[in-house]
Amino acid sequence: MRRIIQFGTSRFLQAHADLFIHEARLAGQDIGPITVVKTTPGGDRAGRIAALKQGRPYPVRIRGLEAGKVIDATVEVASIDRALEARDEWPAVVRCFAEEAEIAISNVAEGGYRLDDADARHDPAGAVPPRSFPAKLLALLIARHRAGGRPLLFLPTELVSGNGRVLRGILTKLAADTAQSEAFRTWFAQAVTFADTLVDRIVSAEIPPIGAVAEPYALWAIQAGTFDAPIQHPCVKLVENLEPYERLKLHILNLGHTVITDRWLKQQGAADQTVRGTLEDPRAASHLNAVYAEEVLPGFALHGMGPEAERYVATTLERFRNPFLEHRLADISQNHAVKIKNRIAAFIDWVRQRAPGFAAPRLSELLAP
Repeated sequence: MRRIIQFGTSRFLQAHADLFIHEARLAGQDIGPITVVKTTPGGDRAGRIAALKQGRPYPVRIRGLEAGKVIDATVEVASIDRALEARDEWPAVVRCFAEEAEIAISNVAEGGYRLDDADARHDPAGAVPPRSFPAKLLALLIARHRAGGRPLLFLPTELVSGNGRVLRGILTKLAADTAQSEAFRTWFAQAVTFADTLVDRIVSAEIPPIGAVAEPYALWAIQAGTFDAPIQHPCVKLVENLEPYERLKLHILNLGHTVITDRWLKQQGAADQTVRGTLEDPRAASHLNAVYAEEVLPGFALHGMGPEAERYVATTLERFRNPFLEHRLADISQNHAVKIKNRIAAFIDWVRQRAPGFAAPRLSELLAP
């Protein structure tokens, strides 16, 4: 049994990693089961963690379009057999992490990597958890080292570029700042592997108290290292280089969302719409198609990624037209200026590394004040 400890109870993980692990187990692979840990106190997930504690299967409904066909199927996921709350059950969390787990997964959002001022004063061997997620993780790693220090593979799924390297860097500095022993720091550097990963799936709704509705498309790309693929699954890819996958997602899927949303925001007073509903307007669809065909695809071609980008554009447009997905522009519009910088300005800069005179008039218009 290869126990997994998972930090985060999100519906995304329920319909992504937890589903893949369930299907791998059904195929006879030695992976899991999963212990889920709720890392933050309070919030609106008390009912979710209570349901997870029952250890019963939960539904994931896959709804959408795939190769032109309508998909509407439900999977009863049974990969989770235990759930713990860090605040109230910390000794059990420590025991699972230190003595049982071989793989760890996290999905605590980008803000979850932030430290707390109280972290430096916390006793890692204490009976209560530190406040921040990195400090919790450091305490758990110290406990694992003291319990014999078996190797660990850590798979973060937060939407942070280089998430594994970023999290390792935070923990390395925190270990130094809290004067952890040289023996611990050597073990941490040699025995704990943090892999960079990229996840891609739209999980559109929850099914209370646990369960989720997700689109058919899914990807979990993991940067290859000195470890074997944790599972064999069609949606899980061990890759030599994550950058092409990051570029495709950021500069096609995410860029398309921002292009659609920008047109909506400039239509002052326009009622809230969904991505699918917007593309039912021939003018909006034509504009997005032109952005892809005349600016995005030529940019990818300059980097030798033309065929991959063409396939991903076709898949993305099918995802945008998912008849079951209510992806609201008002939600996508949050932090719009930052998204323009990361998705559109960064794309133009990337392409102009190869072609300084590259023209992208429609995208450039979005950069105007």
